[in-house]
Amino acid sequence: MNLEQARFNMIEQQIRTWDVLDLDILHLLQVVKREDYVPAAHKSLAFFDTEIPLSAEAFMFTPKLEARLLQEAGLKKHETVLEIGAGSGYMAALLGHKARHVTSVEIDPVLKAMAEKNLHDNGVSNFTVVQGDGAQGWDQGEGSYDVIMISGALPNLPDAFLQQLKVGGRLLAIVGAAPAMSAEIVTRVSESAFNTRKLFETNVGYLRNAKMPPQFKF
Repeated sequence: MNLEQARFNMIEQQIRTWDVLDLDILHLLQVVKREDYVPAAHKSLAFFDTEIPLSAEAFMFTPKLEARLLQEAGLKKHETVLEIGAGSGYMAALLGHKARHVTSVEIDPVLKAMAEKNLHDNGVSNFTVVQGDGAQGWDQGEGSYDVIMISGALPNLPDAFLQQLKVGGRLLAIVGAAPAMSAEIVTRVSESAFNTRKLFETNVGYLRNAKMPPQFKF
């Protein structure tokens, strides 16, 4: 496989056509080598428009979904990021190139180790991968964040995440029930007010331990 041609095709045919037009983001997708964060058994899928399994319960988003969420986050170099779901470390690498520091929370110890190794091996240094369950929020005394990226779906957005945003901060989440979940960006506009904007519909797997609503029974 010609990796650079495959990367070019991914960017031009999948990502640009999904309204990802920010030149800095498109350049970053060339710099951060996606194939370096894909498990060896699935490297042939690194540039395909498909989710890539990382474990029985975890997966990498499609390239276009990763890129669109990154663009919508509008990161600046002085900002700090909380990511829920480290996975292979790829999203943390993208976020780390745009922000000051990324704290990535991963419930699976095997994936935590994978993400740390991938990030170290690819020269990313402004990150911390923490093992823990962040599905209901993650307040470990680090303070609030400029951006929160939730790398998995939630049936509802816990209020704890909103309270961890700085004023002016943005939260990217995929919320709802299959097959019509909504990708949303929530901006904290004041200490007590939030603005929610729906970006597009999609369908991805839930975060492990996401709190599911009770099932209706007849």
